[in-house]
This record gives sequence, structure tokens and C-alpha cells, in this order.
Amino acid sequence: MSEEVLDSQQRTDCPPEQVDGYEEGAGQQHENGEHVARIGEEVLSRLPDDLYIPPDALEVFLEAFEGPLDLLLYLIRRQNLDILNIPIAEITRQYMNYVELMRELRLELAAEYLVMAAMLAEIKSRVLLPRPSSSAEDEETEDPRAELIRRLQEYEQFKQAAEELDQQPRLGRDVFTAAVCAPECRPQTPPPDVGLKDLLTALTGLLQRAERYQTHSVERQAISVRERMSETLKKLPHDSYTPLGELFTASEGRSGVVVTFLALLELVRESLIELAQAEAFAPIYVRAR
Repeated sequence: MSEEVLDSQQRTDCPPEQVDGYEEGAGQQHENGEHVARIGEEVLSRLPDDLYIPPDALEVFLEAFEGPLDLLLYLIRRQNLDILNIPIAEITRQYMNYVELMRELRLELAAEYLVMAAMLAEIKSRVLLPRPSSSAEDEETEDPRAELIRRLQEYEQFKQAAEELDQQPRLGRDVFTAAVCAPECRPQTPPPDVGLKDLLTALTGLLQRAERYQTHSVERQAISVRERMSETLKKLPHDSYTPLGELFTASEGRSGVVVTFLALLELVRESLIELAQAEAFAPIYVRAR
């Protein structure tokens, strides 16, 4: 509590220990038996059952009243306290000290009491200002206390609704959405096995295609099976299949086809390549392992 509020306590001759700490629940007596408010010479040791005082509530210290500002508005609404006896300027001064104290603690609570102080100032100004004579019905509609009651009822409804909403489960605080994603599942269909009959059928077709080319009787260096195995592995990628026919060079003649075919058989035996065929008599594909 700031020094100005402590000074106001000394001016009202109210010891700090008599107003230090109030019970938060309504209808309960202070645990030390001390009073919770003072109205003139009357000391209150219990709060009304239908009044809720929030924690860190604003305390006002006046000549006619000492206690929470919520209780002051409650008594004015019930016409248990004359608003003409309430010094609005002193409430405003104590409120400014309270705002400075709550600036780093609970600013939203200070904003609520700013509305209360403004309502008190408006009501007292309307009571003090002269009003033209009118019928009793007009006086009743212009009664500032009735307006205060209406606003306080709305304020209590919104405050109660806010408390009920705060007790509901909150996303990110009490309830958390599932953030686990199922792993992507891609069906893997293994390629069908290639039998010896399929290889012989493919060889027959390659030999027939090689016979269509006429070769010149030119002496050339013989190609070994081991060399053709190395050349074949260099042509085959690891991530895709290559048609079997692309591995044969028709211009090499029958000897080139036979050497390449033997190289493929040797690579299959050593598990260096993989053969695949979608169905019977379908093209055969080769892939390096």
C-alpha cells in the first residue's frame, strides 16, 4: 500500500491492524475476529451473504465509511448509506493511489473500480444539482440510485458470468488437441520373380533381332564377360528399372548378345542386379541393387 493511503488511514484514526486483510468469502467472519468495515460508529464484523469481495479489493477510508469499495456500493444500492455523506474527491484520491499500487499487480481489477468511482461521482453530482419540479413518475425515472442499482446488477451478472467462464476447461490450459500424425504408409508391392523360361524367351527375341543386322567382317577385340559385367553395372541406376533390351547392342551381333546375356546371368548370380516382370511374356526390367 502506498504512503498516501497510509496517511489517509492515520487521518481517519483507524489503526492499520484493524483493516489489514479481509476474508474473501461472503458471510464469513474475519479469522482474527477483527471488523471488516465501519459505517459511521457501527462496526461490521461480517460481510453480507450476497456480496462477493474479490482479492486485493480497493479499501477506502472515509469519515463515514471504512472498508471495501464493493461494500460501499452495496450499501448505497440498499439505501443503507446516504451518498451525500460520501466525499467523492477523497475516494478519487485514494483510487489514484490504488491504481499506482495495482499497475504492476492486477490492472484489470483497478479498471473495475474506476467504473465504480465514476458511477459514484455521477450519482452524487446528479443528487446535488437542482432539478426542475416534475411529477412523481418523472422523479422516479430520474432517480440516480435506481440507475446505480441497474448498473450494479449488470456488473454483477457480467462478473458472475466471467467467473463461470473462467472455471470452464480452456484450450491450451486444461484441454490439449492431439498433435500426433499417423506415419505415411505406402504399400510396397514386390516385383514378381523372373524364371529361367522368361529369360530364355527374352534371349530368343534378342537373337532374332540381332540377325536382322548385317555385320562386316571386321576384326575387333573380343569382349570378356567380366568387362561386360562392369559396363552393365555402370549403365544401371539404383533407383529405377531399365528395360532389358536397352542393355544389348544389336550392332555387336550374336557374339555381343551372348556376352551381354552371360554377364547378366553372372550379375544375377552374384546378387548385383535385380530382374522384374509384371506378368508372363511382359517386358523384363533390370535394376542395380
